[in-house]
Amino acid sequence: MTGDDVLTVDEVPHHWLFPRMAAVVHHAGAGTTAAGLRAGVPAVPVPAQMDAPFWAARLTRLGVSPGPVPLRDLSADRLTAALRQATDTTAFRGRAQALATRIAGEDGAGAVVAAVGRLSGG
Repeated sequence: MTGDDVLTVDEVPHHWLFPRMAAVVHHAGAGTTAAGLRAGVPAVPVPAQMDAPFWAARLTRLGVSPGPVPLRDLSADRLTAALRQATDTTAFRGRAQALATRIAGEDGAGAVVAAVGRLSGG
């Protein structure tokens, strides 16, 4: 994409970029959703395919998003309104930060190893 209103960058890791944002607009894939939750910032999901509507709804239920902006309804006005709501509503940031803290304290790999051990009788 090119244009006076478009900034194009090469690859930027989510773990570096997202914590620096006031809110994150993303496609609501599982990995990007997880990266946003780990970063502790509000989300504006724009679900476009496959499991994205599920993750967009999950972000809303978790209280870190004002709700999805469906791709078919995407416009500058709708995106602006969603971003303003995500960044102006302190509850979204507070909930996002609380979830990030909780996620950081989890031992997800350890829980999987323990579950596999129980399933295999080990």
